[in-house]
Amino acid sequence: MARVTLQTVADRVGVSRMTVSNAFSRPDQLSEALREKILAAARELGYVGPDPAARALARGSTGAVGVLLTSSLRYAFTDDVAMGFLGAATEELTPTGLALTLLPSTSRDQVVPARDVALDGALVYSCDPDTTAIDWLERRALPLVYVDQEPRAGIDAVNVADREGARAAARHLVDLGHRRIAVVTAGLHGEPGIVPAREAVADSGSWKYVGRERLLGYLDVLEPLGIEPVVFRQLGNDDEEARAAARALLDREDRPTGVLCYSDVLAHGVVRAAEDLGLIVPADLSVVGFDDSPLASRVRPALTTVRQDVAGKGRAAAAALAAAIEAARTGGTRPTEHVVLPTELVVRDSTAPA
Repeated sequence: MARVTLQTVADRVGVSRMTVSNAFSRPDQLSEALREKILAAARELGYVGPDPAARALARGSTGAVGVLLTSSLRYAFTDDVAMGFLGAATEELTPTGLALTLLPSTSRDQVVPARDVALDGALVYSCDPDTTAIDWLERRALPLVYVDQEPRAGIDAVNVADREGARAAARHLVDLGHRRIAVVTAGLHGEPGIVPAREAVADSGSWKYVGRERLLGYLDVLEPLGIEPVVFRQLGNDDEEARAAARALLDREDRPTGVLCYSDVLAHGVVRAAEDLGLIVPADLSVVGFDDSPLASRVRPALTTVRQDVAGKGRAAAAALAAAIEAARTGGTRPTEHVVLPTELVVRDSTAPA
């Protein structure tokens, strides 16, 4: 059977190839009646439309934007914060005709998504800055927006006030009279386990920016008061890991009376560990999370946490990327921006006086 092409449909209807192409990609150029006639002929012939790669080449645009994740792609579908960010970014991009494509930072069978997938631009979302995937995106000279990354000159960036939010969390525990304070963090270089606070900062290097900023925010408040927190460094943002970490922290003679956590997920793990050991939150242990994800108000006790505007971050990142892509398409220039969204402490039921 002969292959059905654009020309096949054009011959059936008695119009030009361009007219058939417009029926699929530029419907405003045709009358409704003619477009329906062409689409009906295409359906009858089994023609689904012009080749997407050829259309992208002709337009100079793919209609796709990448989201680079260092974590497993599963994270995008299971983490409340990631889902909220991606949902808001998708909603912001919908009117532009751009669609998100998730990109793992790893390669397989010589396929490197950041190098090989056709894209108009990309969001680099909370990634290890040393991953070669970022290098590939930059070498392709694609419009980029860094999200939850250390800002770089010439690249748009969207962050939240992580350090300021962490200061508010630490100040809250101090104001409640807590002096034996622990930190459960994630996303820092080094082996998991209990480490001196400044060692955790020094080992973190540039990975991850958010983890380092939050840890520094806690220390900004605690160190001037002579409080050296016990820091448990773990690799992932996982509540079971946090549960195990917290048991190691809490099963000590000098156990902390307050714990500051990198995320609500980790805070939930700490609360569960306290329950395992027969401790009552907040009577025996105060716990503070970060993010104000849906989990924070769903668990019991409801978590005191630091709220970040996840949806606002997604919208701001998507809007910046769309603007950068449009500027690249038209050959225009625009100044890059570093957007920092505010954070705020939300006091609920997981903290009490020491």
